Amino acid sequence: QVQLVESGGGSVQAGGSLRLSCAASGSGFSIRDMGWYRQAPGKQRELVARIISGGSTNYADYVQGRFIINRDNAKNTVYLQMNSLKPEDTAVYYCNAFVLVGGHYGAYWGQGTQVTVSS
Repeated sequence: QVQLVESGGGSVQAGGSLRLSCAASGSGFSIRDMGWYRQAPGKQRELVARIISGGSTNYADYVQGRFIINRDNAKNTVYLQMNSLKPEDTAVYYCNAFVLVGGHYGAYWGQGTQVTVSS
């Protein structure tokens, strides 16, 4: 079993920054790619950014140039540096990992962390 634990959410004023972290724990697993999604009230969950094991990244258009995703493979941890935050970035942010465990790939999710940006 693999668990993802997020940290780093909180409240910030528009223009500010936050850094989210997500650490995967368990045994006998290998992570292929990791990412961050978000869900605002009344809206569907949407992709924010993803990073694969080789380091390639992709970002949603609405965060391009403001957010940076990176990962520490040795620590099975992914980070999301969020800069120039806007009120519309307010959402619950979820960590996601595509993991090989027990010979099978599966998607795992963290519990979510709240990010609130005030104007």
